[in-house]
Amino acid sequence: MFDRSRRNLLSRRRTPTLQRLPWVVDEDTFVDSCTRCNKCISACETQIIVKGDGGFPTVDFTRGECTFCTRCADVCPEPLFHPTTEQPWGIRAQINPSCLAQHKIECRSCGDVCEVQAIRFKLQAGGVATPELDADVCNGCGACLSVCPASAISMFTTEREEK
Repeated sequence: MFDRSRRNLLSRRRTPTLQRLPWVVDEDTFVDSCTRCNKCISACETQIIVKGDGGFPTVDFTRGECTFCTRCADVCPEPLFHPTTEQPWGIRAQINPSCLAQHKIECRSCGDVCEVQAIRFKLQAGGVATPELDADVCNGCGACLSVCPASAISMFTTEREEK
């Protein structure tokens, strides 16, 4: 018998965890039922669905944003998705301390691409406007992540998604 914790130490990567597709059922059902046919990858209008570990499709926000077009769910031959009338997922953006604006460098890239206006900038007298993210408004599209010049935005899973 071997100690898995030691093995996990060696297998940890610094690359961000990739997100499953919007509306996807729980992880166990997805892994058990996905045939890795790649139809969702071909159907993605923004080409952000890529092959992840084991060939399973994942969303890579460094390539762009999810437009919630539903093509991945529509083309899938397996029953892997919740109805697309529900919320797509429980992930949200998070602005990290490496944000340029927090280091007094003018940048509003994330706010410019945020269609739902979850990222707004608070003006500072005699300083640089700093971003404020309203997690309740954020839909987790990932548009802000790919345009950030400092890679200061990450996506996190909300408690609602974990359940």
